Amino acid sequence: MAHKSNSKKPVKKGHPTEYFDYVGDDLCVDGTLSIQKIIQKTGTPTYIYSAQAMLQPLRELQDALANLPHLICFAVKSNSNLHVLKLMAVAGAGMDLVSSGELKRALKAGVDPQKIVFSGVGKTRDEMREGIQAGILSFNVESIPELELLNEVARDLGVVAPVALRFNPDVDAKTHPYISTGLKKNKFGLDRSEILSVVENLKKKKLAFISLKGISIHIGSQILELSPLKDSFVRLRKLVDQIEKVLPGALEFVDLGGGIGITYDREKPLPIAKYAEAIQETFGEKAGLKRPLRIILEPGRSLVGNAGVLVTEVLFRKVRNSRDFLIVDAAMNDLMRPALYGSFHAVVPAQKKKSQGATRTTDIVGPVCESSDCFASGRKLSKRIQPGDHLAILSAGAYGFSMSSSYNTRPRPPEVLVENGTFRMIRRRETHEDLLAAEENL
Repeated sequence: MAHKSNSKKPVKKGHPTEYFDYVGDDLCVDGTLSIQKIIQKTGTPTYIYSAQAMLQPLRELQDALANLPHLICFAVKSNSNLHVLKLMAVAGAGMDLVSSGELKRALKAGVDPQKIVFSGVGKTRDEMREGIQAGILSFNVESIPELELLNEVARDLGVVAPVALRFNPDVDAKTHPYISTGLKKNKFGLDRSEILSVVENLKKKKLAFISLKGISIHIGSQILELSPLKDSFVRLRKLVDQIEKVLPGALEFVDLGGGIGITYDREKPLPIAKYAEAIQETFGEKAGLKRPLRIILEPGRSLVGNAGVLVTEVLFRKVRNSRDFLIVDAAMNDLMRPALYGSFHAVVPAQKKKSQGATRTTDIVGPVCESSDCFASGRKLSKRIQPGDHLAILSAGAYGFSMSSSYNTRPRPPEVLVENGTFRMIRRRETHEDLLAAEENL
């Protein structure tokens, strides 16, 4: 059931996530819909997404590349809800995926298979078969053994598999080491010599069931500086020129990956216009290419990261000499990033008055029996926040629910989408019965 808001107030600016800000005393979505009204229907913890916040950066990116043949493939791993995928697909996006499960999700959401690229270092034979049979645009191949296996699978099916070779340019993305993927020490991609060797073998028809369509890169995530991206683009361009000397006309596209960062705290993300300008300089109309190459991008976090929040209820305030603990009903199984990466998420009360008055050094923690079950440490928060109050953990639209688990046999929270002043449940809250159903009866 959809529920409508009557408020017509505009979105306020200057908030870490501008689509989640205060209107009067209430934290609202899109400047119209009170979070308090949503959780009255859904309970807590609950993920809440703004469709408007997801589509706005997608449209900016599409507009910035309008003069080039391009395809924006949303990184499914960042937020894999079927309704989110459908929202992106209707807006013209394709999908970047890393498993057969994500392939099934994309197809179920109505995504055109010719707008799907299949990434990942460990594709299985079955996943390759499923991708070929679905008719996807390309496999982003990351190793020689993977390419040889894909050639076998395609041969057995009597078809030719479309491929982009993932180039590891050995560029430091200057991001968290867990989400850096473009250095030689990382497990991702092929080096220049390997790719040129593959191209020679293709020229000699040693891989008869492989069709080289493009070259791809992806150097990491939450990138806040333009220089690593520009460096990787230049290295990729040089490789493309080398390849085309061997196989003239072979390449149809370059896949430039994703990785643009967002604001979690005080970060200053790259303007989309500057990012697009770097692409235009290297692969655009005036870049001196023999022929126009289609540009494929794989954004995830930059589209949905600041389009979602996790709302949680305060269960207890535990007072200590040096700091207080706010114990909430969400836990690390609901939002893993702080425990996994030590990542920062802003946390704000659902009512503005609860942010006022005297403060205490405060940790916001969950109920799981792990010291890492902590969403925020050492924050200066108002003493007015008490049991029964609600907090919104911001910037939770990417790698929030998609990385969640049922650790401690905790059912995962529901997901809610706000669109055009209304909200609807796009995934119901799990039950204990759901969690037990897959296990054999005693």
